[in-house]
Amino acid sequence: MLFITNRAIKQSLKLRVGRKIDFDFKNNMSSQSVYFCEREGKDEYEELGGFNFMAELKKLPAEQILVYIHGFSNLPEDDIFPRAQVLQKLFDKKQKNLVHVVPMIWPCDDDPGVIKDYWDDQKSADASAFAFSRLLEMFMEWRSQPQNEEAPCLKRINILAHSMGNRVVRETLVNWAKYDRGGEVPLIFRNLFMVAADIVNESLERGRESEVVSYSARNVAVYYASDDLALRASKVANLKNKVASRRLGHTGPEDMSKVPNNVFAIDCDDFNTRYDPIKGHSYFLQDEGGRSPGLLFEHLYQAIQSGRVSVADAVRRTHILAK
Repeated sequence: MLFITNRAIKQSLKLRVGRKIDFDFKNNMSSQSVYFCEREGKDEYEELGGFNFMAELKKLPAEQILVYIHGFSNLPEDDIFPRAQVLQKLFDKKQKNLVHVVPMIWPCDDDPGVIKDYWDDQKSADASAFAFSRLLEMFMEWRSQPQNEEAPCLKRINILAHSMGNRVVRETLVNWAKYDRGGEVPLIFRNLFMVAADIVNESLERGRESEVVSYSARNVAVYYASDDLALRASKVANLKNKVASRRLGHTGPEDMSKVPNNVFAIDCDDFNTRYDPIKGHSYFLQDEGGRSPGLLFEHLYQAIQSGRVSVADAVRRTHILAK
């Protein structure tokens, strides 16, 4: 499995194509270096280098790429790779060679204590933006190489961000616009799926610095559930920094009239706690039986396949997912 990371590694920072690398889990600082790698097996990783990595993706038979950005307190072998593998199996079962899943791993903490982890991870999410905005600029450079202009890569790129992974996306795009793109971002993604997003629910509104998130994708689908207990705890935790706003993954956008017209709000209240008992936070994979694709997965699969987000109310751009 191909993956991208800015987690600290035990080896030197200098690129060496083909070397074996190991994560340094005692170091949870957000590295400004980005490593492009392949997972060959459990705890077995090889560095490919950025342009080699992108060339590998270009050669794959899959029509589209889905970059999966995980939430807080997730570790590679315990959480991230298993979920990415489940996603890949679900897509392959629906349509072989439609989607190739690529995890993007940022440095979560593995210390005891949920609250401490939350604050450490929030800082890591923000700091990771500098590394991943460099990644986007590197992609633009790779795409403009003569061989890629003559034979361009036609694969569409989608993003699936879960929980605090949406903070990584937001800060990355804001940084990219600010430091590299003159305050704007190109339309680079086909779909941006924001699942249980742990950011304030006004984040996508026009006039905010983070409105550039909406302009980076053809479609922005916000999946939310009011009884997501993890986000309730997040709101309480954020009161420490006098941030009292509700979370995007709790309510959807605060006011749909204030967000761009490519933003869609999808209510997942009817099934989130069935799929993820107690917390109701991780509901983007299988159904409650753990074998069949869940309602959210089916919805985003249709968006990837068609390039359009299906909603019942086309005027308000809202939808309730239910059987």
